[in-house]
Amino acid sequence: MDFGLKGKVAMVAAGTKGIGLAIAQELAEEGCRVSVCARNQPEKPLGERIDFHACDVSDVHDLEQWHAVTMERIGAPDILVTNTGGPPAGHWTEMTDAQWQGGVDSTLFNVVRLTRLVVPGMAAKGWGRIVHVTSLVAKEPSAMLPISSTLRAGLMALTRLQSTELAPKGITVNSVLPGHTLTDRQRHLAQMRADREGTELGQALEAQAKLIPVGRLGRPEEIAAAVVFLCSSRASFVSGTNLLVDGGSVKGLA
Repeated sequence: MDFGLKGKVAMVAAGTKGIGLAIAQELAEEGCRVSVCARNQPEKPLGERIDFHACDVSDVHDLEQWHAVTMERIGAPDILVTNTGGPPAGHWTEMTDAQWQGGVDSTLFNVVRLTRLVVPGMAAKGWGRIVHVTSLVAKEPSAMLPISSTLRAGLMALTRLQSTELAPKGITVNSVLPGHTLTDRQRHLAQMRADREGTELGQALEAQAKLIPVGRLGRPEEIAAAVVFLCSSRASFVSGTNLLVDGGSVKGLA
């Protein structure tokens, strides 16, 4: 299937490992020129079609510089994928004001700021794709992830608002809500559970997998496949959707 992405320019936040890297690689394989950012240098080569820029997504000036460098090096973005590693875990009573504010900056404001940066260029072309990578906790809040649960739910509302406003300009806006996927973040949360329960990391991951109807944790490339479809010309009539990719974990209908 031709996704119609050859020659498109994409920006992918937190794109040097985990789900972000899988998305960047999948877009590159579809023929995109991809600009990724992360705080630290990538641990391995990203490929000739993927350009790296050091950036802290919670810093507005870093985001502006990343956008400007992308424009200079590979052109105005046709595609934006917002993504972040996620706020700290712990009970809501344990979270400090600084942790809440940090979560707002890195999880919510980066989405607002990045969208604001790319929309004029997309609108000028009459074509754009914006996908926000969030989490299943947007629909099923986790007591272990109070900051993430609160902010990701807000991002669902922002997705709907942005999609309504930007659709007449030829820009679609959707969110993908990954379930439990085997990433560094998942290992970190599993280790927290293992420490609390007096078990091992492997046991905690196995226990989590057993709670998922498909019987296993997700793979980053499975999340990437959903994101890339939403970025494609084939998804031109899909906008305002908050798509769960969770192996059937969330039980609610809403």
